Amino acid sequence: MFGKTEDLVVILVIVLVLFGAKKLPELSKGIAESVKEVRKGFKDEPPSSRVASSSQASTKTKSESTTKV
Repeated sequence: MFGKTEDLVVILVIVLVLFGAKKLPELSKGIAESVKEVRKGFKDEPPSSRVASSSQASTKTKSESTTKV
């Protein structure tokens, strides 16, 4: 029915009507920051090493607290 360009224009017009021209820069900035954080999370390290490092950190904290007492 529509082409890719027409679909995009319709979506942009609907977003403009819903949020207004003043809110669009704030909305786009928030979305961009969210995307950056998600990409950063995927690039940091694999999930298996995160679990192992977090369990090691909790073990270190427990042993440090017992040695200080």
